[in-house]
Amino acid sequence: MKNLIPILLAVVVLSSGCDQPSNCGVISHEGYDYSTVLIGDQCWFSENCRYLPEVSPYYERSRTSPYYYVYGYEGTDVTAAQATSNYATYGVLYNWSAVMTESICPSGWHIPSDEEFTELTDFLGGKSVAGFAMKSTSGWNSDGNGSNSSGWTGLPGGYCYSGGFYPDRGSKFYPDGNGSWWSASESGSYSWARKLYDDDDKVVRDDLSRIVGMSARCVRD
Repeated sequence: MKNLIPILLAVVVLSSGCDQPSNCGVISHEGYDYSTVLIGDQCWFSENCRYLPEVSPYYERSRTSPYYYVYGYEGTDVTAAQATSNYATYGVLYNWSAVMTESICPSGWHIPSDEEFTELTDFLGGKSVAGFAMKSTSGWNSDGNGSNSSGWTGLPGGYCYSGGFYPDRGSKFYPDGNGSWWSASESGSYSWARKLYDDDDKVVRDDLSRIVGMSARCVRD
């Protein structure tokens, strides 16, 4: 059955008018030009946020103050963190307080709500298959790549939690097993997020501790 998923998803995407993803223009913010993609009625960043006013080592964390991490980087020098290959590929990992700062998205854009993420996955055929359309065509562990038919280009940027970066593949700092993205919506003292995995084509909706450092995307107002 799993071999049929890409075929079924392709039919869903084609019938939804998303067979040829189009962009919404290049968006410049904080000295970086972001690529974008139109998916249904939503315009998304097609790469992770890179806003990095400061950087913290992985062992410093907070639920209430903004913290910024770059996967595999253990220092506090922003320039050095931005020079790493993980920053160039995956951008920044944010705790929830950091992802809710106004400067993370350009004017006219915002961190998506839980409902906006659901709109995205519904358009791509539902949460059980949407991950295949959202995952990049390369970079995922064990050939767990997607078709990226949506143009969302989801990469496995990993996460920072409990004094470390995960997954770490034997401390080599290869975040190639999963990707996680914050939403702006709260769930009690937690907040909602979406996850993609190398061994599954679904999109997982989960409410997580705000201490976790994860990736972020912006969507147009």
